[in-house]
Amino acid sequence: MTPYPSALLRATTVRKLRAAGCVFAEDEARLLISAARTTAELAVLVGRRVDGLPLEHVVGWAEFGGLRVSVDPGVFVPRRRSEFLAEQAAALAAPGAVVLDLCCGSGALGAAVAAAAGPVDLHAADLDEASVRCAARNLAAAGGRVYRGDLYAALPAELRGRVDVLVANAPYVPTGEIGLLPPEAREHEPLAALDGGDDGLAIQRRVTADAPAWLAPGGHLLVETSDRQATRTADAFADAGLAPRITACEERDATVVIGTRAR
Repeated sequence: MTPYPSALLRATTVRKLRAAGCVFAEDEARLLISAARTTAELAVLVGRRVDGLPLEHVVGWAEFGGLRVSVDPGVFVPRRRSEFLAEQAAALAAPGAVVLDLCCGSGALGAAVAAAAGPVDLHAADLDEASVRCAARNLAAAGGRVYRGDLYAALPAELRGRVDVLVANAPYVPTGEIGLLPPEAREHEPLAALDGGDDGLAIQRRVTADAPAWLAPGGHLLVETSDRQATRTADAFADAGLAPRITACEERDATVVIGTRAR
């Protein structure tokens, strides 16, 4: 590909993407053209996108928190709304803090927190093998360690009672609403990263119930949820002995519940 592709090539790419229902066809065309080395490779990339593969899986990365985060095929794509979760976590993470990104997916949250907060002792965990491999690459620059397993069962015992900031973007879509998600999410992201159980809060409750045992005194748990679920998420925090507060960003349609362990 030349650095300045022809107007015809750009227009053709935009037309194909728009016909496939891509709302931001112009922006996607720009990214796909920049990712392709030849016109033949561009045709392959556009074909994958037209077939419904998430753009981030096609180009291999997502922009998140000012970073370029690798996103492998089959790995949950970090949403831009979750930048609010990362920002709230970074504001609570002093340099040198022990930070844990649970249900980490690509590791985007942990990477963004470490980039914003300065040097931290960074850990992450996920049940999905592809996600763990992806997160390990994304967190390597920050010295992050990534573990595979079911929530806290994945973690080394020496982290118990030492985590200053625990950030968890656990799935919170109710099982009955999975079918309402865009096909690119339903068909190309792990179901376990989307399905939050009957009311959407099943995994959140598990994260919350055991969090006090892993948090340091005065440590914080931060969980992304929806506006309509936030009160129930905060109630679960209180039931676990954490002092909850709800914060939101209307611009990004993002809601985060923060719970603090007593000192």
